[in-house]
Amino acid sequence: MIARTRGFFSKLQAPRSLRKQLLATSLLILSVLLILIGVLQYALMRNFIYSNRAEAMETQMRSVPREFYYINLNNPLNNPAVENSSAGDSTQSGAANGASGGTYAPGNTASMNPGQNSSPQSGTPGGMGTDTANMSPDNRRFYGDRRPLLLDAHTTIAIYSSDGTFKDLQEETLSTSAAPRMSNEEYNSLLKQSSDKATGKYRLITAADGNEHLAVFMNLGRPGANKMLLQMSVETGPLRDVIMQQLLIFGALSVVALLAGLFLYLPALRKTLIPLSNMGESAQSIDAGNLDVRFPVDQGQLEVDKLSQSFNGMLERLEISFHNEREAKEQMRRFAADASHELRTPLTSIYGFLEVLLRGAADNRDQLYSALNSMHGEAKRINKLVEDLLLLARMDGAPQLRVKNLLLGEMIDEMQPQLLVLAGKRKVNFDISYGVRGPVDPDKIKQVILNLFHNAVQHTDEESGAIQISLHARGKVAVLTVQDNGSGISAGHLPHVFDRFYRSDSSRTRKYGGSGLGLSITKSIVEAHQGEITVTSTPGESTTFKVSLPCLPD
Repeated sequence: MIARTRGFFSKLQAPRSLRKQLLATSLLILSVLLILIGVLQYALMRNFIYSNRAEAMETQMRSVPREFYYINLNNPLNNPAVENSSAGDSTQSGAANGASGGTYAPGNTASMNPGQNSSPQSGTPGGMGTDTANMSPDNRRFYGDRRPLLLDAHTTIAIYSSDGTFKDLQEETLSTSAAPRMSNEEYNSLLKQSSDKATGKYRLITAADGNEHLAVFMNLGRPGANKMLLQMSVETGPLRDVIMQQLLIFGALSVVALLAGLFLYLPALRKTLIPLSNMGESAQSIDAGNLDVRFPVDQGQLEVDKLSQSFNGMLERLEISFHNEREAKEQMRRFAADASHELRTPLTSIYGFLEVLLRGAADNRDQLYSALNSMHGEAKRINKLVEDLLLLARMDGAPQLRVKNLLLGEMIDEMQPQLLVLAGKRKVNFDISYGVRGPVDPDKIKQVILNLFHNAVQHTDEESGAIQISLHARGKVAVLTVQDNGSGISAGHLPHVFDRFYRSDSSRTRKYGGSGLGLSITKSIVEAHQGEITVTSTPGESTTFKVSLPCLPD
């Protein structure tokens, strides 16, 4: 059965609309909750009604004097010994009943109110009528004019004695059904547990006709006599009808609640899902060429706003990534073009000299020497360009640095002779703070200093040029500065000075054999050391390159 149910639900396709899914799920949960409430209501109401009915029945039993039960249990029809001494018992019973109000004594009509007739009367439980016409002659002779006990038509009273006697008081209660009976063992067990106090406990008994009865019990035993158990029962059919009526009302109200939820929840869901619809419309307008669109935020729903912010962050990263990719493609295209141009120039020169030699210039010693010397210079340019390209490729990939803790000031001192030779007649000033130690690759840092110094030499006048190299420690950062008084760099060229193959003065750089890769290599080396390089320039006055490298504290 469970497998079939699962198969049935698996065949049902869930609605694809989020609004319908939320509506169906909410109504399903509400239905399950209402069913659980109905089941709990049935169980609690059933126990509540049965307990209240049991307490009322116990009150009815306690409102009737016990002599009434004793008299009925000693009915001559069931006990011949009582029949032989009916006169004496009647006198005693009359005296006893007289003491308790004279209501139940056989033949006692003097206690009746004036004006009472002999027709049956209805009254409260425990009240009596005066008509005994429906009784048998023996019962009429025994009871005289005593009134019958009037109860609900479905209520029965029976008395069980410990000697196994079971007396059904159906005629006295005018009940429409006979009292249900259990086994003697069950009654004897109840005799040990029951008392004459109201407890509200009940037991459900199935009668011979198949009807279910709600029964309560009270102990009637007297000292020196057989123990007796009084049983009052009522059919549970009317009680179940009340419960079912309440459940039907609850079911009708539940259906109304579900229908109301269906018609009220749809507009609420539609309004709730408007932010998601707005996000969907924004998403449809986004493509690879239109990444500047952003999802709306601050729509009044915290979760949707967080989702929008997350998507906006993702779109921003994608936009930056696409922009960088386009920049990288453009740089690659420009790099390939520049590298081809740089390689083509010396190759074309070498090719031209070879043609000249093949046409007969090789026979002329002077022309041969001049051509070979020029070809050697162009070959050196090609070799330098290839080495720079390989170095850039290594720095872009996984740069392998041989880091050592060195004194940077002492390393610059070792380079002074070489730097002075490169400067020629230019004035060079060194401002070095000694004792600055940092984790660096000495060969790479020397190349940085040489590139920056060589760049300053190229852009300063040979006679009046001045170059200053300074090194100072600022906290955990060592600052290396190379400043010149050359022609400077215009503001339009300043952002591109570290680009590969970029020249602010192409003809002048080519005159000194530069390829536009020196500053690019310098930047790559500095960044590989977790440092930073910047440039500031005033056209016609000076240019300053500042390199910041991590250093150890003093």
